Amino acid sequence: MNRDFIVTKEHRRFTEFAGAIRKDVTIGICHGEAGVGKTQSARRYAHWDTLEPFIHAWGPRSEADLKHYAAAHRSRTVFYTPEVLAKHRDLMRDIEFYRGKVGVLIYEHLCAIGKITTTEVPRTIDFTELIIIDEAERLTPTSLELLRDLHDRHHVALMFIGMPGIDQRFRHYPQLYSRLGFSHRYRALAREELLFVLTRHWKRLGRTLDPDDFTDAQAIAAVERITRGNFRLLERLFPQIGRVLKINQLDTITDDVIEAAASTLITN
Repeated sequence: MNRDFIVTKEHRRFTEFAGAIRKDVTIGICHGEAGVGKTQSARRYAHWDTLEPFIHAWGPRSEADLKHYAAAHRSRTVFYTPEVLAKHRDLMRDIEFYRGKVGVLIYEHLCAIGKITTTEVPRTIDFTELIIIDEAERLTPTSLELLRDLHDRHHVALMFIGMPGIDQRFRHYPQLYSRLGFSHRYRALAREELLFVLTRHWKRLGRTLDPDDFTDAQAIAAVERITRGNFRLLERLFPQIGRVLKINQLDTITDDVIEAAASTLITN
């Protein structure tokens, strides 16, 4: 998991949204513009930056694995991004693979804390409660129907993440659309949150942000104009700001520094 992850109001709203889908065992849609933070929030919710490498490096058990078992138990979630033009059989095989692996991790955690003491091994794949599908626009009608059937047969919650308009696309699939329980719009950073995030970035660069200072106020306005609250663009901008400061041996982040850093980025 990214230790530098900044918890914003939108991330908290996403966490509540995912929790509601899990609790109600329903299907939900999360939509928003590219770069606002949907994927980062979903991966954090699923602890996927930690669990995915651990699953693929599956090896001998050790005491160090307990933290991974606990993380899987907390989220009970699989995060999956389908390939472009993925075959539906490959999609379902991969999802079942991750469901099985996450289920085993949950089982190991339950054994470790004494919740399971019998020698009879349950159907661990059912321990997974939520499947998050990123880039859901890539799914074919057949894939959507297979996922709906998985939801119906095995009572597992589904979340589809995509761009604005994906909810309208799903209207063309009445059986799936009728099962949608929640729709969540993931928004760009509002000014208050932007200031919070900028304060963290200023601190990482060894500076202190003061919105009442004229130079800082100009810098904030420049960032706001260039990024429009887009989280991904903001994350790409600040390494370039650090580079501009270092190359030019500057101590202050000004609007000119930000403009110079932004000139190296594609900002639409």
